[in-house]
Amino acid sequence: MSDPQTPSTLPFAGLEDLLCFDVYATSRLITRAYQPLLEKVNLTYPQYLVMVLLWEGQEHTVKTLGQRLELDSGTLSPLLKRLEQMGLIVRQRLKHDEREVGITLTDLGCQKQEEARDIPEQVACLMCLTPEQIQQLQEQLRTLRSVLKQASQPE
Repeated sequence: MSDPQTPSTLPFAGLEDLLCFDVYATSRLITRAYQPLLEKVNLTYPQYLVMVLLWEGQEHTVKTLGQRLELDSGTLSPLLKRLEQMGLIVRQRLKHDEREVGITLTDLGCQKQEEARDIPEQVACLMCLTPEQIQQLQEQLRTLRSVLKQASQPE
């Protein structure tokens, strides 16, 4: 019978062995790639993500935006407040349920979509990936995210 390895006898995982670092560093570089493009339309990366959801044309509340973006209200509320101050959205309590706040694009917010239309294509060009490679990578990341969400749920 062999002895199980104790933590002191396990091989040390170096930085290059950590998937979490690759995901983290890549995420930061992707955000950095977006930055000069988003400056042209006067949006930060998190603001852009909110706007992309709103441009999809579905009705959203603070709650549904938070769920889709995986952000808590403490992070999302200041973002929405800033977008409202910029004249891109309107926040208002829903008539059928005043506990919920609906988010609506203004005309200026709708126009902003045209200004930002080419950003995804420009970033894809920077990545030097084919559309098929991007789709495969997205599928892998979504699967990983789903598995991690399930693993973090209390039983």
